[in-house]
Amino acid sequence: MWRHAGTDTSTAADAGTSAAHTYMLNLNGTGALNTLHILSQRLLQIAEDDQTLVCLLGRVRPYNQDYLPGDAAQWFLQLHQQQPQQFYPQIAGFFVLIIVDKHQGTISIINDHVGAVPCYIDSRQQAKLVLSDSLTLLRQHNPSVSLDTQAVYNYLYFHCIPSPDAIYQQIKKLEPGVAFTISADGSLHSETYYQPDFTPSAEPQQVLQQQCQQLISEAVARNISPDCAAFLSGGLDSSTVAGMLAKHSQNAKTYSIGFEAKGYDETAYALITAKHFGTEHKVHYLQPEEITQHFSTVAAAFNEPFGNSSAMAAYICAKVAAEDGIKVLLAGDGGDEIFAGNERYVKQKTFEHYRALPGPLQSSLDLCFYNNLAAKLPGLKKAYSYINQAKVALPDRLDSYNFLNRFDINEMFCPEFIAHIDSQLPLQQKQQRYKACRSADAVDCMMYLDWKFTLADNDLVKVSSMCQLAGVEVRYPLFEKEVVDFSCKVSAGIKAPGQKLRDFYKRSFTGFLPDATLSKSKHGFGLPFGVWMKQQPKLQQITADSLASLKQRNIIQPAFIEKALATYQQGHSGYYGELVWIMVTLELWLQQHEAGYVA
Repeated sequence: MWRHAGTDTSTAADAGTSAAHTYMLNLNGTGALNTLHILSQRLLQIAEDDQTLVCLLGRVRPYNQDYLPGDAAQWFLQLHQQQPQQFYPQIAGFFVLIIVDKHQGTISIINDHVGAVPCYIDSRQQAKLVLSDSLTLLRQHNPSVSLDTQAVYNYLYFHCIPSPDAIYQQIKKLEPGVAFTISADGSLHSETYYQPDFTPSAEPQQVLQQQCQQLISEAVARNISPDCAAFLSGGLDSSTVAGMLAKHSQNAKTYSIGFEAKGYDETAYALITAKHFGTEHKVHYLQPEEITQHFSTVAAAFNEPFGNSSAMAAYICAKVAAEDGIKVLLAGDGGDEIFAGNERYVKQKTFEHYRALPGPLQSSLDLCFYNNLAAKLPGLKKAYSYINQAKVALPDRLDSYNFLNRFDINEMFCPEFIAHIDSQLPLQQKQQRYKACRSADAVDCMMYLDWKFTLADNDLVKVSSMCQLAGVEVRYPLFEKEVVDFSCKVSAGIKAPGQKLRDFYKRSFTGFLPDATLSKSKHGFGLPFGVWMKQQPKLQQITADSLASLKQRNIIQPAFIEKALATYQQGHSGYYGELVWIMVTLELWLQQHEAGYVA
């Protein structure tokens, strides 16, 4: 029997988030599991027949069609009845689907291609499965869970905690494009459902460019709703979404965050886009005082420790929009990761030239330029450095400047912490994802890697969580499944020929986007935390208090914390400012969720 236990507003998270809904299904002894519990911040859509029960979190639709105005769960149930094994290519959207086979006693949990809707899985309790889109709700349901020390290390490496691991032991996060099945005997099995082939199309590039603009136009149109607006940073992606919003709706509204700090503010480009498309545009200049006011709230709002320093900007921008009555914000996330817009893609191509050379030629270059003498001579240092970097294979080379690869692990971490972690696990996770890409091109493989670690595990978590905190729904039209599939038809050499970033995309939107937008250098919603901390006593006090508390947890060596803080204060605001931010946000999250944790 299926039962909705109702809405429990007492378990709602901070202001701006949804109340908790509790659902329970009695499985009637059909297998090893007796009950299924779903704890959700979203209302479930439910459909069932004699054979199957379907629960839907989020939004699902037919591939190449608009979102359904009616019951999407009922539509999916009918599709599943017709094609129980081959339905995934025929669906799109951003969702988690829970499918219960009443006869066989199996439960399948399936999400969209980028895992936009979080799903935490707790199968530790005998005869009981608990699922939730909120780790906070799951933690409240079962307070006995313990913090996972390895996950803390993973956070410090990635600045987030990538799936399938979670901050708590034995709790799993559903990976993007994956089905997680619990059989009748209680055994667990996972299967990748979304793993596209990167097969270049033979169509002329001009035709592909037209298809690109048309697909993105359709993607934005199907995500527009009443009281809708768009984030607008002034970059290619947000400008495209804003322009398409203006194309398909009247009186389009856009929102930007500005910074009164040199090198961080990009509102001039946002204004160019807003004027070009005639949007009703609002700029909010983020002040250091707002950082101190909301610092702890933002850090604690995430399900797990989260260190992306632009989270504050996303929250304040969404909060301003919500105060204006906006219910839905369209975001431009994802364009860089499918159309080759990140600088590392073209930078790493230069090192791949060396790796493509025949072995004897590599040896000859090594003999001349890869030796102690070359490393010291001014004229040869660059050649030595190039070979030194090229010898590191992808994807490991991408993490050359990671904090945890720049310092001795024994100098950075406490012995009690090191004893419980595998320092190689993050690299192994990235290697596995990189090698799973169905392409021989390094740029394709790096983008496929980023679909998970940059988007699913980081950027979408940031934007979705901060919009939820502000009380706004966010949608990601540029990463609709049809757009991602199309991007796989465009070869990496066309997307980013030579050292040109986003060349295909820019050509596709020439004449639509302003020329200044097409020619600008890449930027984003950065946060000048390192600069502000040197200027704001309150921010300095929050930082000092947080780091003093962190020293007591046996995670990071107190001497290393002092060294990082001193190095930052001596002038390295960017690199070491980010390291300080990551440590401070970890401590603030622990204070709110696991105050007594010590490694």
